[in-house]
Amino acid sequence: MNVNKIITNLISLLLVLPFSLNAVSAFVAKDHPSDDGRAIDLAWNVPDEFTSVTIEKLDSTETWFALTKTASTVSDYVDNDGIEPGLNSQYRLIAKNPANGDSLMLSTQITSRAQWFNYKKSPLLFLLLLLSGAVIYYILSARRGKELFIRRINGLESMDEAVGRATEKGKPILFVPGIGDLDDIQTIAGLTILSQLAYKAATYNADLIVPVSKSMVLSTAREIVKEAYLKAGRPDAFNPDCVFYLTDDQFGYVAGIDGIMVREQPAANFFLGTFYAESLILAETGFGTGAMQTAGTAQPHQLPFFVVTCDYTLIGEELFAASAYLSKEPNQLGSLKGQDFGKLFIVLLIIIGSIMEMSGIHWLKNILMFE
Repeated sequence: MNVNKIITNLISLLLVLPFSLNAVSAFVAKDHPSDDGRAIDLAWNVPDEFTSVTIEKLDSTETWFALTKTASTVSDYVDNDGIEPGLNSQYRLIAKNPANGDSLMLSTQITSRAQWFNYKKSPLLFLLLLLSGAVIYYILSARRGKELFIRRINGLESMDEAVGRATEKGKPILFVPGIGDLDDIQTIAGLTILSQLAYKAATYNADLIVPVSKSMVLSTAREIVKEAYLKAGRPDAFNPDCVFYLTDDQFGYVAGIDGIMVREQPAANFFLGTFYAESLILAETGFGTGAMQTAGTAQPHQLPFFVVTCDYTLIGEELFAASAYLSKEPNQLGSLKGQDFGKLFIVLLIIIGSIMEMSGIHWLKNILMFE
């Protein structure tokens, strides 16, 4: 036999083989990518004459039941009904040719696995890294002495005025941290402001009254005020009784504070923390006593009551920015500026995305669709 002819035939066979394999009927199952192992992708390719295709699955009772029926000879299907990670699933394809009654049956099986990473949410990872990088950059910049701009917050600037007013009148300063416990971020934000207020009160020898409604807040607030007096160099002036517990009851707590305002006539009132229906009662009583009032909360439905009855109001995130604003501590300033950068980036992303959608360009929306 001619050697050249044999080699030519082998080469022709290798070239034709892939195309021949494509013509062979196929039914495959693959684990759905980037999921928690609760979906399986099925795909099939059968000859065009089989126009009736049924996909069946074997259930726990060893009974086959139909998942889907279609006339498509080349198609796919995602099974996400009752799939459990680590369990084997068996499928079969039954195709029929209505013209001559011929049938074709193919089977496959697979075990689904939960994935470590969902690649569809890669944009979220990018945003997280961008925000984290911005925070780290601004923290390092603040540590190197770079002055970071933070817009003026009048409600916090009023602290010096309130302490001076209390010192001149010989009246105390009332600080109310709200009715939230230590698991509420608003309470923590209020206590950070208390630290700065207590330091200024200790410096100018002004009396401070801090009634609380939670036991954990009591011990925390007392330590904060004590540390502030120590930092001001006047530890002997600290009076542990200036921070005291009233009651856990919402309106009992409000009644107790109203009584303090009427009896003590504080020169300045600070309402900073979590407030609900008691906000207007507190603020009206303080307004009636003629006190200078500063309030702040992240409860949107209580802000109007504070706005109309208080001299200064910290709205929303101003309460959380207070600690960095007052202390000028590099880590807090850097974190605040990094978060502001993230907000600006998101706003620009929304504007750009809106313009692109109105222009009929949808790729940005498709990238940010995480499902």
